[in-house]
Amino acid sequence: MELDLGAVRAFIAIADHQHFSEAADQLGLTQQAISKRIAKLEDGLGTTLFQRSRSGSDLTEDGATFLPHARALIALADQASESVRGCVRPLRVDVLETRLAATELIRSFHHANAGFEVDIITSSGLRSGRSALVNGAIDVAFARVVGALDPSIEYMPAYLEPLHVLIGRKHPLAGNRRIRLCELADSVARMPGNEPGSEWALFYEDLAADFRLTIDTSGPDFGLDHLLDDIGAAADSFVFTGERLRAPWHPEVVQIPVVEPIPCYPHAMLWQRRNRHPALPRLTDYVRAAYQPYDPETQWLPATELHSGRWSAAHGSTDR
Repeated sequence: MELDLGAVRAFIAIADHQHFSEAADQLGLTQQAISKRIAKLEDGLGTTLFQRSRSGSDLTEDGATFLPHARALIALADQASESVRGCVRPLRVDVLETRLAATELIRSFHHANAGFEVDIITSSGLRSGRSALVNGAIDVAFARVVGALDPSIEYMPAYLEPLHVLIGRKHPLAGNRRIRLCELADSVARMPGNEPGSEWALFYEDLAADFRLTIDTSGPDFGLDHLLDDIGAAADSFVFTGERLRAPWHPEVVQIPVVEPIPCYPHAMLWQRRNRHPALPRLTDYVRAAYQPYDPETQWLPATELHSGRWSAAHGSTDR
């Protein structure tokens, strides 16, 4: 079949927002119009792309398979248009979740460089980011680098994020101004969002092994708001979070820094070597200037990160 680019754009918008109504608002369409585009696309592909429910629209297995190809198709179409129009499209930046540190970093960059437009795209981390960078669907990804990368992908350290804990007021450590890592050994870290094999789950597995912590990844994962309800009611559990996470306020939960040592989550910036977007050099300079190198006296990183040597560089590195 010949794909309708309008329908493919609608599919991507719904995948990003998980709601037909929000995707319709983004594209300036009615909900009926966007529903017709998806119905036409699903009919042409001979499959169902979304599983609808009261809480939103989730990708089916076929929808998840189609998504990176759809992004690549639209990226190529946009590049073709830009080549003759001479316009500069927004810089497409992939982040794991909009509450996390990478979004705050890009937000501060945008405030300092208002002349460049930015599109934030959420994904499943490095697993989708690798292919999206190679095929041009995104310009930049922020993720922890684990495993081999395509030779066309460049990367550098972006931010070592100190970990905090979100802990209920009933917990015996809730009154502390700081919590030492060893003090958490008698509690359980509730982290149902740690997908097996993901770069963030591997980070917490290394942390747990080094400091004899217990991490419970059992689900289902109903999201951070519901998890905080559970944490607020418990006296023996907590959840790790990044220093810059925009956690929703909860009356029974407090946020406390972790120290001795300070565990740090390593965010890297990745991009395609051949990418010529005019905002990319400005962003790399911005990230490099703000980067603070690893301090072995006070901070902890997994052994795999230390062996790579990349995190000790004062201004970032792309060594592999």
